[in-house]
Amino acid sequence: MTDPDTLARGYLALWNDPDATSRSRRLSDGWAEDARYVDPMMAGEGHAGIAAMIASARAQYPGHAFTLRGAPDAHGRFVRFSWVMAPDHGGPIVSGTDIVRLSTDGRIAEVIGFLDGPVA
Repeated sequence: MTDPDTLARGYLALWNDPDATSRSRRLSDGWAEDARYVDPMMAGEGHAGIAAMIASARAQYPGHAFTLRGAPDAHGRFVRFSWVMAPDHGGPIVSGTDIVRLSTDGRIAEVIGFLDGPVA
């Protein structure tokens, strides 16, 4: 299995990547074709659905980035980590915890996201 810290940092790098072509490559490399993502605010399925969801979130929150909060941990094919999203030179507007299920080949198969409080 991929190291939990490496997986979490790569996952957040996907969300922070400003280039759609690069995000598509990251999805192809690290996510299963039929991957699913769901959190209280959005959902996406497959590479195209997840790419569109991330593009929409980036458009809604321009100039914001995700950073890792704490140390990721793992249990079997599951990885759990927390994050914060903040604007450049500003305080966090939201934080959350994501649970990632890996496929047998080590790619992301499913993400269940939780918000740790309301969006500021």
